[in-house]
Amino acid sequence: MPMIPIQITVRDIENTPALEAAIRKRAEKLERFYDRISSCRIVIELPQKHKHQGKIYNVRIDITVPGKEIVVTHKRHEDIYVAIRDAFDALVRQLDEHSGKRKGRVKTHSDVMHGHVVRIIANEGYGFIDGVDGNEYYFSMTNVSYPSFDQLHIGDAVEYISETINDGRQAQHVIKERHNNRHSENM
Repeated sequence: MPMIPIQITVRDIENTPALEAAIRKRAEKLERFYDRISSCRIVIELPQKHKHQGKIYNVRIDITVPGKEIVVTHKRHEDIYVAIRDAFDALVRQLDEHSGKRKGRVKTHSDVMHGHVVRIIANEGYGFIDGVDGNEYYFSMTNVSYPSFDQLHIGDAVEYISETINDGRQAQHVIKERHNNRHSENM
């Protein structure tokens, strides 16, 4: 099986053998998932203009597949390996969607569900939503569309797309509802 041409650029941080190995391992796994990737470019950087006390890493992955370029940019994580993992996870979802469209599978997003965040396991990057349908839905930090995962709190009203994965219920595209169940006094 041919190997994907991988180009890695590391800016403003030391490119250690361990970092390079972690990146290459994830990039090579992409080929097992989708075998028509013709190039893979990864940029990891530590932006100079951050206002946090800790370091916040950015990861950008740009791959080329027949007829399309897929780009993922993941910003705002203090652990470089978590930032890399999240970026590759997001890329795999985009590849899956692209592959599904090529095979005639198309997700329909007509069934937006509503619920409330009931548990957050922040240090492991996941949580659970109690849906209005009475079911509980798992979500990870990569499933949160707005705001970021670390800005969700127990009790927040959210909307999401339900998906069955490995015989379990998962919430995709989780968005915190802006009104957050505050009723207008003018009803």
